[in-house]
Amino acid sequence: MATNDNGVAGKERSLNFLEEIIEDHINSVDGRIHTRFPPEPNGYLHIGHAKSICLNFGLAERYGGLCNLRFDDTNPVKEDVEYVDSIKEDITWLGFRWAEEHYASDYFEQLYQWAVEMIRKGLAYVDDQSQEEIRLGRGTVTVPGTESPWRNRSVEENLDLFARMRAGEFADGEKVLRAKIDMAHPNMLLRDPIMYRILHTEHHRTGDKWCIYPMYDYAHGQSDSIEKITHSICTLEFDVHRPLYDWFIQTLGIFPSHQYEFARLNLTYTVMSKRKLLQLVENKIVNGWDDPRMPTISAIRRKGYTPAAIRAFAERVGVAKRDNVIDLSLLEFCVREDLNKTAERRMAVLDPLKVTITNYPEGKSELFEAVNNPEDESAGTRQVPFSREIYIERTDFMEEPPKKYYRLAPGAEVRLRYSYLIKCEEVVKDSEGNVVELRCTYDPQSGGGSSSDGRRVKGVIHWVSVPHAREAEIRLYSNLFTKEDPNDVEEGKTFLDYLNPESVVVRKGYIEPSLAQAATGEKFQFERVGYFCVDTDSTPECMVFNRTVGLKDTWAKIADK
Repeated sequence: MATNDNGVAGKERSLNFLEEIIEDHINSVDGRIHTRFPPEPNGYLHIGHAKSICLNFGLAERYGGLCNLRFDDTNPVKEDVEYVDSIKEDITWLGFRWAEEHYASDYFEQLYQWAVEMIRKGLAYVDDQSQEEIRLGRGTVTVPGTESPWRNRSVEENLDLFARMRAGEFADGEKVLRAKIDMAHPNMLLRDPIMYRILHTEHHRTGDKWCIYPMYDYAHGQSDSIEKITHSICTLEFDVHRPLYDWFIQTLGIFPSHQYEFARLNLTYTVMSKRKLLQLVENKIVNGWDDPRMPTISAIRRKGYTPAAIRAFAERVGVAKRDNVIDLSLLEFCVREDLNKTAERRMAVLDPLKVTITNYPEGKSELFEAVNNPEDESAGTRQVPFSREIYIERTDFMEEPPKKYYRLAPGAEVRLRYSYLIKCEEVVKDSEGNVVELRCTYDPQSGGGSSSDGRRVKGVIHWVSVPHAREAEIRLYSNLFTKEDPNDVEEGKTFLDYLNPESVVVRKGYIEPSLAQAATGEKFQFERVGYFCVDTDSTPECMVFNRTVGLKDTWAKIADK
């Protein structure tokens, strides 16, 4: 059994296509590897970005290279320093450190001068057409585009107009700067693409210094070139942009960065579109970007996911050239696998049913030793208080149990985890016939998980002592959508029609007293229930726990098929 760079145990795997490209580069050129992660600061990063982060930073780490963080801040209308800060926090949380921090806005002057150079070469022109006229003039996949009536302006006129655009003489949308390539090119992105548009908007870093801003396709490749990026790794939807990326670099004769594409991450029961995620937030369908039902990195961090689990997930998903959809259960498997090794065990009752042990002395209590984590001996043990009155899960009792039911029932015996054997002697009901209490007896010789008379029972249930228990708010999160692919909508519907009305269920439960001191973000396995973490809403007076993932592993069953 081998261990890969992200600490994932498994068989030695073959190189993915990006690793093959990099190894060929190392063997044939200078061996220098420099990648970058270039998010636009117009929203919060999601799990799909996490895969790209792991890939870009991971490849740099694996081959002794560098990875830059560069913010693609070329659209001031949608960008904000709030998103810049959140992106930095997410990357740091995942365990990566960038070599250099840059912004596309760092290069605005250089990009402008290069645009001037292209105008002088007759390769760019100022166009007075409206956005709609430009769109219609591009033609279709089968019909060539139509040249702009302003396409053949003189170099002098274009230089003058472009300078006046920069000076702020024209209104938003009044003019644009376009590259002069080929209006009949089969790749429509090369049909005289827009390089600059006018936006009289405050920029989060440059203020009002600029009122013209470069388009992504013009700024991206040149920013890579300025930073001498060797491998510009993008998701697959940018493969059609690569010829334009190369055209700008070759036209300007600058450092030849090169773009490579891989398949983006798609998850079942999840939407990744920033537009759709923003809609969920603005319509208050979720409680902000870090709502644990969201796929954002800040949300899954709040839910209790770990950086190691996300990195392991990215490694297992691998790098592909074709888009595919990954089953959400694989992500949950990775989280569960990591938490099983690291999370301490505690007992908590989410749907309490009171049990009175009638032959246990009133007023007495005692402590039993409980293992913190059977997967980690160094985690040690803790003391759990026991008394005459305890809570058990309501689902651990059935008045008329089926065959092979090994939990509590009238006349049946079970073991309390770490404690005594108890036997149900009486069922107490309210006036409506609901079970409100069980009266049981205990075997005094069976304490601490062992029985002196050699008796064994198959049922073992968890519990908390009533006088010692602390009440807590337990948030049980499920998929936000009921449909496996909420992006695949039926006619007349939107993705919002597939929202899960029970995506979060809030319960008042009881926790063992040691959990009352747990810190925000601390993670535990609630025995026989699932993995939980302390939410940011938690206070010493009111502890709040989020369910991270259940104990049931559906991925293993899928993988075995």
